[in-house]
Amino acid sequence: MSLAALVDTDQSESPVTVERLRSLARRNGFTIPPQHEASWLLGLRSSYFIATYVSSLPVYIDPSLAPVPTKDQIRVYGRPDPQSNALNAWCHTTSLQAREPMSDLLKDRGVVAKDTIAVAGVPQTLGTLPQFISRSKEYPCSTIDAPVVQRLLLAGATLKGTSTCENYSLSPMSYTSAFGPVHNPWQHGYNSGGSSSGSAALVGLSMARLSGQEGLEHLGPAVDLALGGDQAGSIRLPASFCGIYGLKPSFGLIPYTGIAGLSAMIDHVGPLATTIEDIALLLSVTAGYDGIDPRMSPESPLRDNVVSYHDELVKFTRNFSLEQHRGLHRPILRVGLISESFTVFGMSQEVASVVHCSATKYFSAVGAQVSTISIPLHLDGPAIWTAAVRNQMASSAFGGRAGEMLTHDLPHLAPRWPLGQEVYDHLSTHNPAVILTALGESLLTDCDMLPLSAQRTAHRQALQLRAVYDKALEEVDVLITPTGLTAAPPLPKLDNGHEASSSIENLLRLSAGSTNNTSPFNITGHPALNVPCGWATTPDGLHKLPVGMQIIGKRFGDFEVLKAAKISSWEEDSWDLGLDEGAATRASARKLQTPGMALLKRNEHAMYLFEVSSSLALFTHRWSNIKALKVFSVVHLR
Repeated sequence: MSLAALVDTDQSESPVTVERLRSLARRNGFTIPPQHEASWLLGLRSSYFIATYVSSLPVYIDPSLAPVPTKDQIRVYGRPDPQSNALNAWCHTTSLQAREPMSDLLKDRGVVAKDTIAVAGVPQTLGTLPQFISRSKEYPCSTIDAPVVQRLLLAGATLKGTSTCENYSLSPMSYTSAFGPVHNPWQHGYNSGGSSSGSAALVGLSMARLSGQEGLEHLGPAVDLALGGDQAGSIRLPASFCGIYGLKPSFGLIPYTGIAGLSAMIDHVGPLATTIEDIALLLSVTAGYDGIDPRMSPESPLRDNVVSYHDELVKFTRNFSLEQHRGLHRPILRVGLISESFTVFGMSQEVASVVHCSATKYFSAVGAQVSTISIPLHLDGPAIWTAAVRNQMASSAFGGRAGEMLTHDLPHLAPRWPLGQEVYDHLSTHNPAVILTALGESLLTDCDMLPLSAQRTAHRQALQLRAVYDKALEEVDVLITPTGLTAAPPLPKLDNGHEASSSIENLLRLSAGSTNNTSPFNITGHPALNVPCGWATTPDGLHKLPVGMQIIGKRFGDFEVLKAAKISSWEEDSWDLGLDEGAATRASARKLQTPGMALLKRNEHAMYLFEVSSSLALFTHRWSNIKALKVFSVVHLR
């Protein structure tokens, strides 16, 4: 390896001085003899000159990231008024549609994108203050469409806006955004989870309304579909708190290009929805290689080779329902409950019981083989995650440091690094995780404290963790854990600066351990899906809120995860747990109208038979001389 050139011109004004050379040498543990200094100065000044020259070249933006032409030539956005944004889940509102969509897969469907995802012409906030990511006091507008946004628009979706996210995406709870806390749609004043807090709350609001929950009219508009980001559980944990489906896909299945991340090793983007069918649909639309993202690998499918997850799920459901209708109960799935996941630090016994009972009951009911499987290293998963990524996360997430692999940054952002006093003063009592991450990187990269071998060891441990999950998935088809450790906790009363040390510790404790069952799968890359499966008492003992179960599959075995979620019966009756009788009846009736609920096609006529739980009675009204018979009446029996 050699320098591109040795710059022999006058460098007397160069900031690379003899003093700086000597300082650099000391940092590397040696001293330079005076007679060698001129030679090393020539080399270093040449390196500096070359770097500054390249930095001065015109900005290049990959043409493939150009904004999708929309029906409105000028993209219009707005900040919602508080009256229509009672959950504080909307960041900016839009109504973007592609001028020439390439398909109608998402026609007439509204979607929201987490505020970390670049939408051209719309401000991006990352949940923090504008001066921390911009050279001005205004939030910067994106100049590109992230590939996932392009794919949504080209599939006919209407992008309704961006959703509130947590400060720098560094919180599993929903109280750190610069715009204020995001409320749980099922109970105001409680967490919606983070960091995809707004996305989950808006989809959760749709689910709550569809389930028959009353008194939600004043909370403003909702959506059925959303995209979120997940580095440690930031899709799955909010999905659990808000009672919806949320998928962290296999690492590298959906491109992360055009999205603000934390670490390329753990960055994931994925769908949140009210039904498993819509999760499959969004996966079909967004998955596939983009030609840019270094997170993608030879295992990542080309766009033309992406599985049509939604079509395959309908086929599977039809065949499965036909077998059930004919009384065929062959073993169709091997399910393994990770025993250690039910005893991780901070796990609520009630939540553990709800998830364990739901998994055992519903999977067994459809003929699946359910067993308990021990993976002792699962308990070390969060520690391995921490050791492997925390030593470079801050400079990447806050400072915009380019990774070691070729990547495309967000050209409209101007990150601040080092953070500075203003960042500390603001975030130490709003999201101390940001400050802790910055201090942690400095500590973990200090060779006087830890040798470089510590990170190499952590990476090997991550590979071992992946291997033990892979081994377990040879014995079973999917693994099961609780998603969250508790039902959604109440939102804290944020300290405005008084008793700061107490506030910092309290805020750190509020989220400690929250991702113990989710973060291991970010470092290993396995697909993991939250499925709503029941209700549990909130930590303060005042309410019952949704609980989620996590289904994990083989890497790039995302379809098996979708199948496992689909065959379970909780789609029909899980909302009976904790709702009043009228709401439960409406929930069951609503579920019968869900697309893809066991459609059976016989001969040339369309006969739709909806499989329902034992608590439902199905009544048919037969019509003569018509080609389609739709069974849609339902009586809820108590």
